[in-house]
Amino acid sequence: MPTEVLWSIGELAERAGVTVKTVRFYSDRGLLPEAARSAGGHRRYGHDALDRLRTIRALRTLDLPVPDVGRVLDADGDLEDVVADRLRDIGTHLAALRWREAALRLVHDCAPEERAERLRLVGAVTVPPNTDALARFWRHWLPPRLPARVRSAVVEQAVPALPDAPAPHQVLAFARLHAFVTAPCPGGATRDDCQPAAHREPDGSRPAVLYTGLGEAFELAAPAIRAGRTPGAGEALDCFVAAYAGASGVRDTPGFRAGLSHALAADPRIDRYWQLVTELSSEPNPGTSHDWLRSALATQTAAY
Repeated sequence: MPTEVLWSIGELAERAGVTVKTVRFYSDRGLLPEAARSAGGHRRYGHDALDRLRTIRALRTLDLPVPDVGRVLDADGDLEDVVADRLRDIGTHLAALRWREAALRLVHDCAPEERAERLRLVGAVTVPPNTDALARFWRHWLPPRLPARVRSAVVEQAVPALPDAPAPHQVLAFARLHAFVTAPCPGGATRDDCQPAAHREPDGSRPAVLYTGLGEAFELAAPAIRAGRTPGAGEALDCFVAAYAGASGVRDTPGFRAGLSHALAADPRIDRYWQLVTELSSEPNPGTSHDWLRSALATQTAAY
């Protein structure tokens, strides 16, 4: 059997098109094992080292960190998984850059007298932003007797998805939304005390029935809202009224509908939250859906 040809570190570097320093760097980190040592103690590499070095270069060109390259080479990490992890990292980095660019444009393009406020608003938001503060707001705002699964469903509906590539006005809307949900309660009250009184009082109502039914009604109303249809009677409105009737343990009658319409018209709601959510995303949200259904109910009961 012919003896395998071994290359010096310089010869391997020349064949791979890299510097000697690069070969030594990967060798010292255990990514490029040497095949032997010369009589003088110099490193010698075989043909396998050239293929391995080319693979290392390809992976590093994709900006994979050296430890991840080692995982792939040693078969401790699947290439697909390592690349997927890197894609997620890059996606997060790109999202942060897009939000920063939009925030910079927001501050750059506004009137001088608006810059201080806008800087304060965007400076309070992490980049890339997250919706943790919004979720906490809703968990405190909802009735304490609400089952965990229903609470999670309501929070998921109420917290908007953030755009990957926001426009400056969307950055401003989210910054204002973040300020809204993190602001102290009026008069120095605690966040729990900011809950509507109806949510804190054990009045015998069934909040799980109400919020489950409202979620279904909002989903039914969404296609009509997207299509720009005028609020009117239909399955969505019936589901909406049934949620309130079921929560109160009463029948859905014309009299109940008239009373509900009057009560909802006077019900204090967090309209500012939904206004900002609408500025952030044009998709129907529980606020716009509730308004649409409330208008449909008002139109219907006006004819009684």
